Amino acid sequence: MLPALAQFRVEVSGVGVTQLPIAIAPFKGEDASPQKISAIVLADLERSGQFRGVDAAGQSLDEASRPDLSLWRGRGADSLAVGSVSRLADGRWDVRFRLWDVVRGADLGGQSYTVPTADLRLAAHRIADFIYEKLTGERGIFSTRIAYVTKAGNRYTLWVADADGENAQAALASPEPIISPSWSSNGQQLAYVSFESRKPVVYVHNVASGQRRLVANFRGSNSAPAWSPDGNTLAVTLSRDGGSQLYTIPSGGGEPRRLTQSNSIDTEPVYSADGSTIYFVSDRGGAPQIYKMGANGGSPTRVTFSGTYNISPSVSADGRWLAYISRVGGGFKLHVMELATGNVQAITDTTADENPSFAANSKLIVYATKLQGREALMTTTLDGKIKARLAGQAGDIREPDWGPFQKQ
Repeated sequence: MLPALAQFRVEVSGVGVTQLPIAIAPFKGEDASPQKISAIVLADLERSGQFRGVDAAGQSLDEASRPDLSLWRGRGADSLAVGSVSRLADGRWDVRFRLWDVVRGADLGGQSYTVPTADLRLAAHRIADFIYEKLTGERGIFSTRIAYVTKAGNRYTLWVADADGENAQAALASPEPIISPSWSSNGQQLAYVSFESRKPVVYVHNVASGQRRLVANFRGSNSAPAWSPDGNTLAVTLSRDGGSQLYTIPSGGGEPRRLTQSNSIDTEPVYSADGSTIYFVSDRGGAPQIYKMGANGGSPTRVTFSGTYNISPSVSADGRWLAYISRVGGGFKLHVMELATGNVQAITDTTADENPSFAANSKLIVYATKLQGREALMTTTLDGKIKARLAGQAGDIREPDWGPFQKQ
């Protein structure tokens, strides 16, 4: 396991243009809590690329205090969050906070949460979500979850973790490979490919109960599951009729329906957020490129034209952006395309990037890469200016997928 202090080690690199300066005062009573709420909130906000922390050391304030806002103006803060953490008689924790607009002197509201010890981090992420939404007008994604796979020795594990990579829980462990985890739009299920029967088959796994069902185990290879937004359908790649082609299949299992009819390899399908379009990878032009077609099939149109090898498409929920991996020289780099214009930007300086996945608010991308020779999970803003390394379980980390907004 990672050391308990891992939450303080958010390695944020780069500077955004317009970051909001915010002070998160140490929460009253948090020294007695197993989680330092104020540090988790600040780390979340900084990782978003939208905020810059202002030193709040030496101040003892809680949600009932009327802070001296001129002091915080002097420190350069535009906003201030204060709060408290206290243990209740039944062992749960009472977490409260309030947000102040330092410039206008306005109380922007607050919330309180009563949570078991295991949910203290979640309470901190919800506070960060509240602050993010109040100050940017956009929904925060800090209480969402990510899934990823590790390989340690000959053991593969599928993890579900907080959006900062902490608090990872093993959903499945196997001596055979697990690949391609994909969240359902309600955040309750994961589809993935397991090789436990010595060939790739697709399962759907209920995250809360751990129960799973086999949905695709046809002759040949069953791979690359992707959920439709309504949760009723999976797009998959099957080789049951010869080459690798795209099919849809009911998410409860059933008979597949073939979407593509080509002599090439068609794989890595992903739905647009409105469910009308499927993006996928095909080598029908001679090398892997990204194409799109209607969700019920039809004639595909090519989407990527720069570079000779483009794979692993991910489409943002707002429909504006396509993230993918492009081979550049001998390396693999994360690229982002604005779909309306076709403009493309490479946004990393690493050369072993894999498997991008958008946050539910379309503002961040998680991906796997190698840093200083070690596997790492990273998040980046869409312009590549702010990157953060996430905490992750030890071992070879890969295949991240960012889950949807959590139901409150």
